[in-house]
Amino acid sequence: MHKIVALWAIPRSTSTAFEWMMRQRGDLDCLHEPFGEAWYQGEDPLWPRYKDGEKTTKGLTIESVWKDIQARAEKGPVFLKDFPHYINHMWTPDFLSHFTHAFLIRDPAKTISSVYNKWPDFDELEVGFPEQRALFDLLSALNGSPPPVIDSDDLLEDPDAMVAAFCDAVGIPFLAEAMSWKPGGDPSAHSWWDGGSFHANLAQSTGLKPQQRRYVEVADAPERVRRVHRRMKPHYDHLYQYRITSK
Repeated sequence: MHKIVALWAIPRSTSTAFEWMMRQRGDLDCLHEPFGEAWYQGEDPLWPRYKDGEKTTKGLTIESVWKDIQARAEKGPVFLKDFPHYINHMWTPDFLSHFTHAFLIRDPAKTISSVYNKWPDFDELEVGFPEQRALFDLLSALNGSPPPVIDSDDLLEDPDAMVAAFCDAVGIPFLAEAMSWKPGGDPSAHSWWDGGSFHANLAQSTGLKPQQRRYVEVADAPERVRRVHRRMKPHYDHLYQYRITSK
C-alpha cells in the first residue's frame, strides 16, 4: 500500500485551500472530506442535526469510505483532508497506523465565527476541536512524538515556507509550482456539500499568497460564538504549542 497522507483539520480552517494546492501537484490522489460525506450524507447519517428527509446515499458508510481509500492507496499515494470528529469511533492503533498524520489548526475565534455565519444553528459536535486534540494526543502517545501541526495564520503569512515544512514533515517533495494556479477552478467538483457554496472565494483565487495576519475580536461576536469559543480555545492552545514553524 502506498502512503496515505491525512490532514486532520477543523471546519473553516482554510483546509480546502490547502487541499486545492495539494491537487495542483498531480502526484497524489486527493480526497475532500471522504469520511465527512458518510457522516453527513451516508445511508445512516451520524451528524447531530440530521432530520428525516435530509439527503442520504445508499451504500455509503464510514466503512465503505475506508475500503475505497485503501483501494486507492493500492494504486498510488493518497492525500485526504478530513475532520477527526467524523471517525472518533474508529481510532484503533491498527487503523491509525495506515496514515501519515498531520494537523491543521486555526484560532477558534475565526473558525467558530465563520461556522456561525454559515450555520447559525450549528451543533457544538460539528466544531471539531475536542476530537482534534484527542486524536493528536492519542497519536503522540502511540508514536512517542507529536505529529506535525500547522497553524492557519502561519500558513497564510508565509505559504511557501510553511508548505515546504509540511512536505518535509510528511515525507513528500515540495513542489513550488503547486503554490499558484489559474482562477476559475471549480472546487465544487470535489465538494459533496450543497455544490461547494463554502468555497466560492477559492474558485476565484490564484494561489496560496502571503496575507497579512488578521485578528478577530471575539468580544464583539454573538453570545453563542463567545460561549463555544470559551470551551474550544484550550484545545486549540494545546495544539498550538506544538506547531511547526518556517524558521
